[in-house]
Amino acid sequence: MRNTLLSLLALAALAAPLSAQGSELKGKYYFKKSCKACHVPGQPGKEVTPLVKTQAQWKAYFAAGKHNQGKEKLGTGTTVKPDQMKDIMTFLIAHASDSPQPMTCGG
Repeated sequence: MRNTLLSLLALAALAAPLSAQGSELKGKYYFKKSCKACHVPGQPGKEVTPLVKTQAQWKAYFAAGKHNQGKEKLGTGTTVKPDQMKDIMTFLIAHASDSPQPMTCGG
């Protein structure tokens, strides 16, 4: 009984980080759909791609929850839901400049 309980606790500890992570594929879709309208060259939001920050910088950005140079909360005024924001965060961190798979998110 005790071994079963310990095994279940170990599995729960391993599964927790996985459930906290969003979907890279969905994140790329939501990023292109919701963010790219303002974050391209020549727009006020300037060009933003996963490559503009390191993984640590993206994590700090999302932890701060600020957008528009700190003038608004991340996601305010948009149709981005919390689960979609988690997907966008997962995509940007997974393809940051220092990641194993850096990506420009062109197209």
